[in-house]
Amino acid sequence: MAVPTMDTLSLGKSAPRCVSITTKIILHSILNPLLKIQWFAFLFSFIDAILAVYFRTICKLSSCTVVMDDEQTSMHFWAPKRRDPRKPNLLMIHGYGGDSKWQFMYQAGPLSQSFNLYAPDLVFFGKSYSTRPDRTTAFQAKCVAQGMEQLGVGRYSVYSISYGGYVAYSMAEMNPESVEKMVIVSSGIALTEEQKAEHLGKLEKDVVDLLVPQKAEDLRLLLNLSIHKYDRFKGYPDIFLQGFIDETLLVWGDSDKVFPLVFGQQLQRHLGSKAKLKILKDTGHASNMESAHLLNDCMKEFLLSKSYFSKEN
Repeated sequence: MAVPTMDTLSLGKSAPRCVSITTKIILHSILNPLLKIQWFAFLFSFIDAILAVYFRTICKLSSCTVVMDDEQTSMHFWAPKRRDPRKPNLLMIHGYGGDSKWQFMYQAGPLSQSFNLYAPDLVFFGKSYSTRPDRTTAFQAKCVAQGMEQLGVGRYSVYSISYGGYVAYSMAEMNPESVEKMVIVSSGIALTEEQKAEHLGKLEKDVVDLLVPQKAEDLRLLLNLSIHKYDRFKGYPDIFLQGFIDETLLVWGDSDKVFPLVFGQQLQRHLGSKAKLKILKDTGHASNMESAHLLNDCMKEFLLSKSYFSKEN
């Protein structure tokens, strides 16, 4: 379907013949962008609705909202319509921007065949919101953990990507008895304050402008940093996990520009023998979009194996 423009719209027979060339140019410059915005807003809403149908039918997930104990926070979840006791439970925590549908569109279907999936929209993303002023990852972790508890899920593995990794690490610290295994994808945990400052400096962009783009060029920069094949479509680390989780799989794209591979290698050294690092070739930061099938295979092999760490991977 073609995007409507002023060229395809008639001004009608009643329009005066004396409409000047200047007036037409002004109408073009004002109305064409508005028509395109309306068109893309419609397209976005349409795709969002299709994804919701996909999650409900193919993935067999239902949409539900959990109200937190503070009664100020509501968290939206996609959860199994019927939990299969033969399948392990897998909590999927999305990264910055978008919601769980958009970020896991290439993974929910294949993974739902092997796991009982739980995919929340983090607070202030998607359909989750709060009137509380707290914006920390610890608050996010507390809400996700409380949501899983209210859904009756006691033990589960956690898969998280990018910003979601910070939330997952906080969950592991708060609720080690609930978290079985962890899959961390391209998340810049265990960086010193000096490393953070140096890395942000290399981006040559204010972090707020980068993560909340207001201009087209800023959005292109964010996409270029996140997706490798863009043309195709204070001293100590933040947290120490050695005592929290028995096994952690780290997955990194070899061309990640947001959190370069060296950060994944550093995190593996920090976690020691409890962590394995899988490197996805020719993949950037958004491996859940670029190399979803490879990521899914890595996750299933790790999460469904009882002797993964005894193998040579």
